[in-house]
Amino acid sequence: MAQHLAAAAMLLDEDEELALDHAQHAVRRAGRVPAAREALGLVLYRRGEFSEALREFRTARRLSGSNHLLPYMVDCERGLGRPERALELAASAEAKGLAEADNIELAIVVSGVRRDLEQYDAAVMGLRIPALTRASGQAWSARLFYAYADALLATGDEQGAHEWFSKALSADANGETDAAERLADLEGLVVEDLLEEDEVDGSSSTSPDVPGDGPQR
Repeated sequence: MAQHLAAAAMLLDEDEELALDHAQHAVRRAGRVPAAREALGLVLYRRGEFSEALREFRTARRLSGSNHLLPYMVDCERGLGRPERALELAASAEAKGLAEADNIELAIVVSGVRRDLEQYDAAVMGLRIPALTRASGQAWSARLFYAYADALLATGDEQGAHEWFSKALSADANGETDAAERLADLEGLVVEDLLEEDEVDGSSSTSPDVPGDGPQR
């Protein structure tokens, strides 16, 4: 079971189908183990299968007694087009005792829900939390800065959005966001793929049978 969980985590960014297969194997072997249900939920969530992911997250929470998956559950409700249910879950008693990192992830999701509802000022205010001003190298810093920039842009504050997308880019050591592209859009620039430029001028050393670019997330 542990090997299947490790494989699912390793493959999630490379082969979602194979990651799903491993996570399902783990659940079949140990369906009462919270980590197995959580892993399957995360793979389903990444695939955009929000109803199934929500079911797995609920099961994992029931088995473990932990609420750390609440931000994912709220985002699943959002993905299912149920913003009011998402906000209700985010305001539940279970959300009050979340650890800081989970609470920040929840704030980011709720801000997105507010944007969906065209409550743009509320989306901004919901992210004006103490962590916003003291964040530096924490794992969640780039995502928080990015979400705040997105919320500011929705209100029409392009200057503020530019500032916070820049902060997100500086904090994004692992390339979790597309802050560079968002900055380029604001600056009216076009980000060129250097490989494509080489192919156009004939200087590419890449074999002609290399597949073209796939869908971009």
